[in-house]
Amino acid sequence: MKRSQINQLLRENAAFLQRMNFLLPPFSTWSPEDWRQKGPECREIVEQQLGWDITDFGSGDFEKVGLFLFTVRNGKTTDPNGKPYAEKIMIVQEGQVTPIHFHFSKMEDIINRGGGELLIQLWNSDENEGLADTDVTLSCDGVRVTVPAGGTITLKPGDSVTLPQYCYHTFKGKPGCGTVLVGEVSRVNDDHTDNRFYEPIGRFPAIEEDEEPLYLLGNDYAKYYRFCQAAV
Repeated sequence: MKRSQINQLLRENAAFLQRMNFLLPPFSTWSPEDWRQKGPECREIVEQQLGWDITDFGSGDFEKVGLFLFTVRNGKTTDPNGKPYAEKIMIVQEGQVTPIHFHFSKMEDIINRGGGELLIQLWNSDENEGLADTDVTLSCDGVRVTVPAGGTITLKPGDSVTLPQYCYHTFKGKPGCGTVLVGEVSRVNDDHTDNRFYEPIGRFPAIEEDEEPLYLLGNDYAKYYRFCQAAV
């Protein structure tokens, strides 16, 4: 992805978040120069992988296969005395697909916070981490729901579903319904080790630096924050 494309997505989606009355913490708008001036008091942001996360999953076509995220809070799997939870906010466009995956450790609630409708397709995983042909039973806002393997549930604004570990899922915005604001409340999140994608993909994009970053993505911290190596 080009940095100019990422910057434009940041502008557009930050404005969408404001329209949806979802407010982000102050560091969300720190510039690269701001980060150069920050001291060790900001290490938690880096250690816990907080902040902006934009990916096309290596597809080269963000509009079709991609996801826009901001990690608001998170703990560390290596810190038993730290936060045992994480929270993300995500923006999903109509028809924009997040590839099939599950998590080894993370249980998560996926919540439609507003906007359009979210389609989630589901499978159990088998003993070889393939797609099982068994029914999938989940809790949707405290109500048990069962769908066949590969079945789809629809989350309308206000709806949520709990996804356990090893439950394969893929989601997209329902065409014709508008952009979806999606919340995620989960156990500690580690995107470097806990994602199992059904087909090999690139979780973090290769970036063509055609202009200066507007705001930093999580993978940019090492370039601009002088305490990054000590933090991680």
